[in-house]
Amino acid sequence: MRYIPHTEADVAAMLGVLGRGSIDELIAHVPEELRSRATLEVPDGLGEADVAARLTELAAKNRVGSSLLCFAGAGAYPHFIPSVVDHVILRSEFATAYTPYQPEVSQGTLQATFEFQTLVASLLGLEVANASLYDGSTATAEAVLMSKRLAPKAARVLVARSLPPQYREVVRTYLEGLAGLECEEIPFGADGRIDRAALERRLSPAPAAVVVGYPNVFGVVEDLGALAETARGAGSLLVTATAEAMALGLLRPPGALGADIAVGEGQSFGIPLSFGGPYLGLFATRERLVRGMPGRLVGETVDEHGRRGYVLTLATREQHIRRERATSNICTNQGLCALAATVFLALAGRGGLREIADRNARKARYALGRLRERLGAEAVFSAPFFNEFAVRLPDARRRHERAVERGVLAGVPLGDWFAELEDALLVCATEVHSAADVDRLAEALAA
Repeated sequence: MRYIPHTEADVAAMLGVLGRGSIDELIAHVPEELRSRATLEVPDGLGEADVAARLTELAAKNRVGSSLLCFAGAGAYPHFIPSVVDHVILRSEFATAYTPYQPEVSQGTLQATFEFQTLVASLLGLEVANASLYDGSTATAEAVLMSKRLAPKAARVLVARSLPPQYREVVRTYLEGLAGLECEEIPFGADGRIDRAALERRLSPAPAAVVVGYPNVFGVVEDLGALAETARGAGSLLVTATAEAMALGLLRPPGALGADIAVGEGQSFGIPLSFGGPYLGLFATRERLVRGMPGRLVGETVDEHGRRGYVLTLATREQHIRRERATSNICTNQGLCALAATVFLALAGRGGLREIADRNARKARYALGRLRERLGAEAVFSAPFFNEFAVRLPDARRRHERAVERGVLAGVPLGDWFAELEDALLVCATEVHSAADVDRLAEALAA
């Protein structure tokens, strides 16, 4: 199979029109030293069957599904996905092919997005939620940019070091090309929560926002009420980032605790792990701040006959409005992932989500107890946690490697992200883990 459609005759004909005898002659104006450096050492192409065989060989090296018992978490969580989720997201009524700029031909997409926004606003405890953000990390970065727009004179944003490292890295990447806003990290304390004393020392002059995890990267639940009061007293916004959205089935919504902007990752709601994506960004804010919000906002209305309909109410991309007035350049809808999350949440309901979240919390505490009994392991932090926890073990990294050899992904070595936690693993347990699975985890780490 050829991947480049131009035959030698095609190339010769085009060169003839241009009055050139060869490709080299066509690009002769490019300095020789640059042309020599541009040479690609690409091997000869393969036929389709050979490519398929090679990709199958590479894919077989991945250990997935039942071949690897996963307790990793850390931003990507194994949860049960009811089969009805996949069934509904394949229905054409909710996946109209046209982008939602013209409502008359995209009612399915618009309705699904409206329902998604409604559920996210309820989940996060804020008045307005949007759609179209890629994932939790980019949603966090967009929240930081939004806080700068709302406080244009602020020169800093304070980010908890206990925020997932991927989130912090994406925020830093976003800010590299933005003059006038520095990202400063606030350490975490001995209990795993943000160091309140260190935070208070850094609140003058007022930063645009204080960004914390809820729960944070260690699974620890921050005291949002106190943090909101502290941020508000300094004249700053409080932004929360929730990597494990299942926790919101059990915890009070961040908006109810004083958060001004709440973002998160929706992967836990009916979206498979899929080697890290595609995932789904959640984003909600207070109604008074809606004009600074990125993404899309779908609203409900009626037509001239009084029939209910859905329309694109607010769009903040430069494609829709004057570039200088745009608040975001996000160019995707994430419609399929948003639809999956909508179906999952509607199916679970408020009570079902709480039941699943409660099961997660109980499984994690059982896992910590078994690791204590079997290995003498101890929790690194004392603050309350949801479904993942940091546990200290002698020779933690080598134990982790040997557990993987035995078919158990025994959490994540925290030394990769925090040098002072080289002897610790981050372990996650969810509703999919049985008591036998936890026993297998303990045995694999003890081996």
